[in-house]
Amino acid sequence: MVDLRDVEVVVDGTTLLPRTSVAVGRGQAVVVRGRNGAGKSTLLRVVAGMRTPTSGSATVGGERISKRDATFRRRLAAMIGLPPMAPDLTIRDHVRMVSATWFSDPDEAEAVAAETIGSLDLQRLDRRFPHELSTGQLQVAALALVLARPFDVLVLDEPEQRLDQDRLAGVRDVLAGRRDAGAALVIATHSTTLADSLADHVVDLDADGSR
Repeated sequence: MVDLRDVEVVVDGTTLLPRTSVAVGRGQAVVVRGRNGAGKSTLLRVVAGMRTPTSGSATVGGERISKRDATFRRRLAAMIGLPPMAPDLTIRDHVRMVSATWFSDPDEAEAVAAETIGSLDLQRLDRRFPHELSTGQLQVAALALVLARPFDVLVLDEPEQRLDQDRLAGVRDVLAGRRDAGAALVIATHSTTLADSLADHVVDLDADGSR
């Protein structure tokens, strides 16, 4: 589903992503590791169509990556940083709005929204507004917005941020379920919990020759 071959990103003479190759099939998870500044987020932005590589080739589903392509947008969901949220909408409103955008059947959209909220244990928080949540709760709510839509490829940048161990375990289980259901996952993380439990392959941007 994801195929990066000798992808490199250089801006004004500075290498943001060293030459890297990554392949991720359906039902597989690749974890990207590395120190801050090693290029993890840049790699994810290439996969998500937010950054054009300087050299190399990048495809998703066998097609060139382009945010202007409706098929690509339907195929890939990404969380790279917290998404903007409307201050006057509850978390439930946000999740339902995302589902309604992607699913034409109102009953299906409602069912997906409810399932997503339940899977992330957000039921007690879904009537709250964004400003009423802790940073960890906001992180889980943001993840719900990504999961409440269809996708074949899921790209996440450090989803463990701000989460306590109980929340992290729940997120891990949800992501494992999406992988086992056939989604291709590309996750940048510093969490050994996520890496050890999810990764079919680890790309270490700190280690020469591991890419």
